[in-house]
Amino acid sequence: MTENPPGDLRDEGSQWYDGEAGPLVRPYAMTGGRTQPGPTGVPLDLIALVTLDPAAPGVDDDSALGPEHRTLIELCRTETQSVAELAADADLPVGVVRVLLGDLLELGCVTVSRPVPPAHLPDERILREVIEGLRAL
Repeated sequence: MTENPPGDLRDEGSQWYDGEAGPLVRPYAMTGGRTQPGPTGVPLDLIALVTLDPAAPGVDDDSALGPEHRTLIELCRTETQSVAELAADADLPVGVVRVLLGDLLELGCVTVSRPVPPAHLPDERILREVIEGLRAL
């Protein structure tokens, strides 16, 4: 009898678990094959801030949301987090997190604050002049 190499799916006796890689759930299975967040296709930047809306319907309804959705809700429950932080903390690919957040956004469970474009930020020169003016007072 030959021995299977480490990490081989047959080692664990289950086709859904790999001893080295963990559970084998493909990203497309988590998103239902979708690659864009919701029918509106809301773009979610990596630094967009996600906040949980506790008054939203369905936030605590375990039957309506998948386990990955609930994980993201739990991560947002304590503090506002960026899309990148959520992906890292949930140990999910960013593309999957974007799709799942799109679902939560459409359900009204979360709100997303998009970063301010650099063109709308005040000029650094003006800010320095304001600081110098305040110091002169």
